[in-house]
Amino acid sequence: MEQNSLNLNELNDKLRIVQELVPGRQISLAHIIANPGKLLYHKLGLDPAVEYSRSAIGVLTISPHETAIIAADIAMKSSDAELGFVDRFSGTLILTGSVSAVEASFEAIANYVRDKLGFTVCPITRT
Repeated sequence: MEQNSLNLNELNDKLRIVQELVPGRQISLAHIIANPGKLLYHKLGLDPAVEYSRSAIGVLTISPHETAIIAADIAMKSSDAELGFVDRFSGTLILTGSVSAVEASFEAIANYVRDKLGFTVCPITRT
């Protein structure tokens, strides 16, 4: 009798998984951390002596990743929030400032990319 099925060990030896990131046009994370501790500023590479007087850290992830440059520009023009970090390779943007300034920047970014660029935008969250 002929056997048409592979044994499980043979299948695992031949199984190949390919993973790809296909970026959509989206903001996948927009989170505001209110009243973070000094250690968090330090671990993020922000100067705690300067930044700790601020009351919030905002973290935003956007794709395509290069759009983080546009988001940073909008953030700086829309409120008093300060640019903590921008990475065009991962799409990460970190802002510092008052909770209201960071929130205003995130709202301006969300409105622009949704209304002008047709992006999908997640809700802005806060802890």
